[in-house]
Amino acid sequence: MATATSSINTINRVKIHEVTKITPMMIPDDDDLICLPLTLFDTYWLKFLPVERLFFYEVADLTWDLFDSEILPKLKHSLSLTLGLHYLPLAGHMMWPEHAAKPAIYYFLPGQDQKEDIVNGVTVAVAESEGLDFDVLSGDGIRQAVEFRALTPQLSISDNKAEVVSIQITLFPKQGFCIGISNHHAFFDGRSTMMFIKSWAYLCKQYLDIASSQQQQQQQQQTTICLPSELIPSFDRAFINENDPKGFDLVYVNNWLSFTGNDRSLKVLPSFNDVNKLVRATYVLTRAHLKKLRDKLLLLEDRNPQTSPNKLHLSTFVLACAYVFTCMVKARGGESDRDVILAFTADYRSRLDPPVPTNYFGNCVGSHTRLVKARDFVEEPAATGLGGVAFVAHKLSEMVQEIGGGLTIQGFDEEKLVKLMAVMQRVSQEGQGLGVAGSIHFDVYGSDFGWGRPKKVEIVSIDTTGAVSLAESRHGDGGVEVGLALGKQDMDNFASFFDQGLKDLIV
Repeated sequence: MATATSSINTINRVKIHEVTKITPMMIPDDDDLICLPLTLFDTYWLKFLPVERLFFYEVADLTWDLFDSEILPKLKHSLSLTLGLHYLPLAGHMMWPEHAAKPAIYYFLPGQDQKEDIVNGVTVAVAESEGLDFDVLSGDGIRQAVEFRALTPQLSISDNKAEVVSIQITLFPKQGFCIGISNHHAFFDGRSTMMFIKSWAYLCKQYLDIASSQQQQQQQQQTTICLPSELIPSFDRAFINENDPKGFDLVYVNNWLSFTGNDRSLKVLPSFNDVNKLVRATYVLTRAHLKKLRDKLLLLEDRNPQTSPNKLHLSTFVLACAYVFTCMVKARGGESDRDVILAFTADYRSRLDPPVPTNYFGNCVGSHTRLVKARDFVEEPAATGLGGVAFVAHKLSEMVQEIGGGLTIQGFDEEKLVKLMAVMQRVSQEGQGLGVAGSIHFDVYGSDFGWGRPKKVEIVSIDTTGAVSLAESRHGDGGVEVGLALGKQDMDNFASFFDQGLKDLIV
């Protein structure tokens, strides 16, 4: 199941006890999983930074002995089972052979000819906190962004090969533990990541009995264990590749080659930010806040004689982003003429014609951007009481409505990635990018491994991209959790605008 190295180091107030390769418990008889090609939706994200999440679980009076003898074995064993039952490609590597036009995910079978020293399996680091405060890190207040990096696994990416997922499990003595997961952006979108996490959690909670021998477990599990249908992934690339006659997958590969100077390296782009200069915080928009905001926007729309013929699409997503983006632009201040880019990704599974199954595993999202100016967020008439939110809500509403349904891959824009690269360059040149990571539809707080729901879920990687994270409220009350990573002064400014805006809503 695993190969381990005993390496104890102290890094950033975390002691690394062990680094282990968790291998699949069994190998499915499916040759299609041994070499999994990337689609156009994957190659589009080829050079983007990994997506990193942390799941905090509160377990009172948790000792190392209990953690090591009870929790770790269950987590490791269920991970091995999850990989073997349905997620074999995650134990492989992304590689770009010289003869291949694009990278693919390879899993090498025992005895199979390998030109490189590659060990199958998912890397799992086992760590122990030395002074980090569980309650602070799993709270909502302002925290040092760099402290979360100690809990975040590193994804091994070299010129020639790249892991697609890595995991770190960290004990907080007397308080609980944290599961960190890093995944390669060219193989996972958010829905796929959460499908894997929930599959692992389901098997860990429902089926494992550590008191039984490993042999008894294997005999029973191979015949009786199964996942709910919604958690069984489909890796069938035919859904997409057969409908890509223009070869957008290679168009995007060539775009990346041009952008990086014809470099076939698998290394990803550098971070936009210096995490040492950032703080993190979580803000909550309640159901009542969102309803009040929607009502005010609709009232303003009814009073406006120049209202667009298209009805505003005031979803929870649009409302939350419009409010938060407006606060972010005001918090930064500065030149009113600077470029501001509104950006988000949309899930295309149900929007494509023909549609892709909801359990499709891989990227199936498209990016959407709109260029505006910072002054647009503050020049809205003060009498509206919305301070720029109405402007952003209109823009986001238009963007969502433009996506629609019945999308065909043949109708995609060949210049889509080139245009996104141009947007990224503008952001790096004193512009401001407003992007979104996560979703309120992923049910991240439903990831129960057997020790209860997470106390908190964080998307760590927003500190490298500048995006905001969205998740459903952990209290199940219809609210939205918004995570940010900003400079300290910008965060203080944001908090002021955020709180004052909510007070104005109630008036």
